[in-house]
Amino acid sequence: MKKALRLPLALAGLLSITFLAAPARAQDVKPGDPAAAHKKVAMCIGCHGIPGYQSSFPEIHRVPMISGQSAKYIVTALQAYQKGDRKHPTMKGIAASLSEQDMADIAAYYEADGKGLPPTPAKVSTTSAEIDALLKRGNCISCHGENLNKPIDASYPKLAGQHKDYLYVAMKSYQIDKNPQIGRNNAIMATQAKMFTHAELKQLSNYIGSLSGDLKTVPQARFKAQ
Repeated sequence: MKKALRLPLALAGLLSITFLAAPARAQDVKPGDPAAAHKKVAMCIGCHGIPGYQSSFPEIHRVPMISGQSAKYIVTALQAYQKGDRKHPTMKGIAASLSEQDMADIAAYYEADGKGLPPTPAKVSTTSAEIDALLKRGNCISCHGENLNKPIDASYPKLAGQHKDYLYVAMKSYQIDKNPQIGRNNAIMATQAKMFTHAELKQLSNYIGSLSGDLKTVPQARFKAQ
C-alpha cells in the first residue's frame, strides 16, 4: 500500500517543481511608443544625435543617420547586433541591454523623429551609364525602392542621402566571412555585395549618398529640450 502511494506522491512533487521552475511567459510586445522612449534613447544621442559624429570602428566613418528611418528596420538592425549577425562591439553592448519592448519604443521614436523639422533641401544628383549598370547588377531598387528611399518592405533600410562613408563601410562588411570581430551576416546582402569591387562599392556609396531622402541627424539640443 505504501509503495503504491509513493509513485503518485513523487510524481506530484516532480510536477510541482517543474511548474515552479518554468519561466514566466513572456509578455507580448506592445506597439512602439515614442513617448516611452525619451529616457531609453539617452544611450543613442551621444552618437546619433550629433551631426557629423564619427566612429573609429572598423574604420573611421560617420555614424548613420537614423531619424526618419523605418521603425521595423531599426528593430531588425538592433536584433542583428544583439544576436551577433552584425558585429560591432559598441552596438552589440547597447543592443544586449535592450528588451524587445525597448527596441520597439526606440524604433518608433526615431521613425517619428525629425518629421516636424523643415525638409532636407533637395539635392541634384546625376547618374551615369556606369552607375546605372552597378545599380542594375546589384538589383538595388528591387528591395530599396524608388530613389532608394521607399523600400518594398519596412524591414529594409532607406538608403538615399545616408552618409557616403558609412554606406561604404556597411556594404564592405557584407563581404567579410568568418571574422569574429567585424562583418555582417545576411545571405541576400552578402550575395549582392560580393559582386562588387571596393572601388565599385565606393562609387555606389557616393551616388546613394548624393540622393535626397528622409534620413536626418537631429541635433542633441533638441533631445534636451523635450
